[in-house]
Amino acid sequence: MQKNRLGMWSKRVVIGLVVLILAAVAGAWLYLRGSLAQLEGTVQAPGLEAGASVARDAHGVPLISGGSRMDVAYATGFVHAQERYFQMDLLRRVSAGELSELFGARALPLDKSHRLHRFRARAELALKTMPAADRALLERYVEGVNAGLRKLGAKPFEYALIGMPPRAWSAADSLLVIWAMYFDLQGSQEPRELARGWFRDHATEEQRAFLAPESTQWDAPLDASSVTAADIAIPAAPPAWWGKPKADGGAAHTDPKVAAAEFLNTVGSNNWAVAGGRSDTGAAIVSDDMHLGIQLPAIWYRLALQFPDGKGGQRRVVGVTLPGTPAVVVGSNGHVAWGFTNSYGDYLDLIALDTDPAKRGQVRTQAGWETPVVHEETILIKGEPAAKLAVRETSLGPIREAAGRSYAIHWVAHTPAAVNLNARNLEFADTLAQAMAIAATMGIPAQNFVGGDDKGNIGWTIAGALPRRAPAGVAATYPLSADDQAGVWTGWLKPEEYPKVVNPASGQLATANSRQLANAGAELLGDGGFDLGARTHQVRDDLTALGPKTDVKKVYAITLDDRAVFLTAWRERAMAALDAKAVEGKPLRAEALKLLKDSWTGKASVDSVGYRITRAYMYALYDILFESANEEMAKVDGKANMAAVTSRWPVVVARVLDEKPAAWLPPQYASWQALQLAALDRVIADLTKDGKPLASATWGERNTAASAHPFAAVVPVLGKYLKVAPDMLPGDQHMPRVSGPSFGQSERLTVSPGHEKQGVFNMPGGQSGHPLSPYFLDGRADWVSGRDTPLLPGPAAHTLTFVK
Repeated sequence: MQKNRLGMWSKRVVIGLVVLILAAVAGAWLYLRGSLAQLEGTVQAPGLEAGASVARDAHGVPLISGGSRMDVAYATGFVHAQERYFQMDLLRRVSAGELSELFGARALPLDKSHRLHRFRARAELALKTMPAADRALLERYVEGVNAGLRKLGAKPFEYALIGMPPRAWSAADSLLVIWAMYFDLQGSQEPRELARGWFRDHATEEQRAFLAPESTQWDAPLDASSVTAADIAIPAAPPAWWGKPKADGGAAHTDPKVAAAEFLNTVGSNNWAVAGGRSDTGAAIVSDDMHLGIQLPAIWYRLALQFPDGKGGQRRVVGVTLPGTPAVVVGSNGHVAWGFTNSYGDYLDLIALDTDPAKRGQVRTQAGWETPVVHEETILIKGEPAAKLAVRETSLGPIREAAGRSYAIHWVAHTPAAVNLNARNLEFADTLAQAMAIAATMGIPAQNFVGGDDKGNIGWTIAGALPRRAPAGVAATYPLSADDQAGVWTGWLKPEEYPKVVNPASGQLATANSRQLANAGAELLGDGGFDLGARTHQVRDDLTALGPKTDVKKVYAITLDDRAVFLTAWRERAMAALDAKAVEGKPLRAEALKLLKDSWTGKASVDSVGYRITRAYMYALYDILFESANEEMAKVDGKANMAAVTSRWPVVVARVLDEKPAAWLPPQYASWQALQLAALDRVIADLTKDGKPLASATWGERNTAASAHPFAAVVPVLGKYLKVAPDMLPGDQHMPRVSGPSFGQSERLTVSPGHEKQGVFNMPGGQSGHPLSPYFLDGRADWVSGRDTPLLPGPAAHTLTFVK
């Protein structure tokens, strides 16, 4: 009897637990469902001037229409908040140094490094001087954001997971989102200057000129067929660190899966334009693919906006927005299309500060002796007392300590010209000339602006503020002293002073982060870490190969060009090193040689072992020749290395290998062939570790992207809903189709203004940041395959209406 009772109670307990678990799961499910965006119905929106609607197509891409631009701004903010609020929150917190409030002390080091720049305080100051019309539009967008957040049935699911409520949006937050892009697009300039400072101190002027050339044969400037590179002889001897093993004697991995070495000197974004004289419609064709992180949700939010143009008609703008801001970033307005790539000019200087015991508390900058202003910043930390950070700021910028020196960080991002809403003026540009004039006034990290209009004109200029500085040349790419007058900033260039290239005879323009100009105007930009130029070179040749007439789809196809033009010569060097004597009695070397011959497709294709071996061989040589220098530079800054000093290191290494100067052969190697075989042996050892067969080491195995929401690793039980299955991606860094495990083409857009129906688009994630939304991953497969899906939204599947 007792056993029966115990059994009965045991069953009841089990049943009760099951019921509780099911109830908890159901509750969680209902909560998650409650935080999905509202797709249909009517929303009361006080303050509307006329009304607005959001018509989403079958893929969740909205056409946001309104009776005024203000109404459209409100609806845009509403949609951004409902689909992407947590992403917006992260962007504002990254730039302001406020992540610790959500994630605790583990985010404190990043917060401290970013709070040094005091961007929230700068945002509040910028709002005070913003033109009234821009401030009104921004405030209307902010009202839409907060209304969208309030209208969710439950707060975004991420806040439930971290146990924190979402904080309301403000106008300053939208400016912080722009500042977040300064970290993304110009954040490498500070460690680059520190790396170059170490390099200057540990190499002669002759050695520096050779190891860090200002240009190479790969450059493809807009104003010349090539850059005339100086005929630099290989110096008689290398620096003491050249080829020296690391202090611990350990060998670096050639193929590490760590973020710091994932893609050395990978920078991003391509854009190009074809003039109307070469297009099938007579209008220009503009293509843009910005290279950024390929996390989930995708960084961009795709849409079309429609509103009165002030002339009795309607203006439709289609493209991508950055959630948190109200303007279209890249796209077409029916008359002008435009796109951006990071310009990598020199927009940051480190000024080494002098001190004097007799001038206690003062420092000397290029502007003279001054007393830094001290700001006490409070950093809120979840679950812990707030941290205090004292920021000392000079007239040139905040002070940073590195390697026992104090530097003022003189950065465009710290100035009132850094951010504004002038990007929205592109929506109303009717001609290329108008768009280029607007570009020069924009408050964004300085970008290569490439545009074209419906009359067939194409042009390039810089979008973003450019400092007026004394000619400095290569000297300004190193840390400056208080006595250096070269490079001193004396205001800002006027729009008419900006460098421009308009309607070149070739009928084409292309930029891809490398040197833009060979002649006049180059000194206005400087070199802030230009890419090698192989991508630009390949894009230029691809455009030329299109012939006298082309169309949108052919121009778009260049974004998918994964031919290994740059690495072909490196494959030949590897095969030459693996001669008969080198492979004799070495079966793995012999197999590597066979794979270099037979598994080489001429592309960065997923099934190619030959491509992977070739690429790893080049980077193994980088490790061997620069590992001692990199170890020392890392002590100055964790991101400082030889690849930061110069992206042109592969050309330098190639020349040394080809010319074989005896004095430059590291003494631990008997010959240049022995050095190359040592690099290849490192590659083989790395690719066959854990008993893996060399033939299985395909490029796809290495170049696998598993895009994920930031919480995928934090909450494993939800992991499968917050990430995609790993995708093997073709493409690599020195070719148009840039792709990597966590970095790549964040969108692909090709359009001819006035012919938007022919436009094509794809991006690595869907419209929504919510894993239960049908739009979370919608479009991902098209991005992986490169399918040319339509740019314009399709017929409405859901309509949300805003009324007074």
